[in-house]
Order: sequence, then structure tokens, then C-alpha cells
Amino acid sequence: MNKEEILTTIDQMTVKELAELVEAIEERYKVSAQAVASVAVHGAPAAGGAPAGGAAVAEEKTAFKVVLKNAGQQKVQLIKVIKEITGKGLKESKALVDTLPAVVKEGLNEEEARSLKAKLEEVGAEIELQ
Repeated sequence: MNKEEILTTIDQMTVKELAELVEAIEERYKVSAQAVASVAVHGAPAAGGAPAGGAAVAEEKTAFKVVLKNAGQQKVQLIKVIKEITGKGLKESKALVDTLPAVVKEGLNEEEARSLKAKLEEVGAEIELQ
């Protein structure tokens, strides 16, 4: 299994499955995702010797999340669009629409995020980019 196949598998996981995966990785490899995030935020030196705080700000601006805030009036159409975007099944797509706010997709560049936002707003959804 190569890196792309692993990422594709992760893209198809639910939030609960991702949380369980993170927990399993932390236990198996004796690491903590929180500890790494804390170091990056509090300004530990990055690879180039510059404080990581500045690097973290730059990274945040290059990866966007598409967050569904309100489903609007065309809920059935929205579920179909979510299904198409995420590759999830109908049941998972409906569950995502029913539990707001919900992250539709994350780790996108700005162009992809804006494109998905426009597509979702076409069916009446209220979207926020983070």
C-alpha cells in the first residue's frame, strides 16, 4: 500500500473512525498529536531555525476546510452534492448534513475550497471556509 492509497482510505473515514485511528497510532508509536501541535504553536525552532509560530501561520493559510453551517431548503440536493464531493455513501452524506456544523472536506487549497463552496451554495447551503 502506497502513501496515496493510505490517504484515499483516510479520506473515506468517518470522524469517529479517524479519532480511533489517531488513538491507535498514538498508542502503538508512543506519540501524541497534541504534543506536536503544542510545540508548533509555542514557537519551537523549525527546520530553518526560524520560530515555528510563523511557519504555522503560513501553513494554516494554505490548507482550508469547507464547513457546512446550514443545509438550506434543498436538503435532498445538498445530500447528493455532498455524496459526490466526499465519495461517501448516501447514509453517511445524510448524517453529515443532519449534524451541523460539519466539515465536508479539509486539507484543500484555496481554489478547491472556493470551488466546493460555490457548488454547495448553488443548492442553498450556508458554507464557511476555515
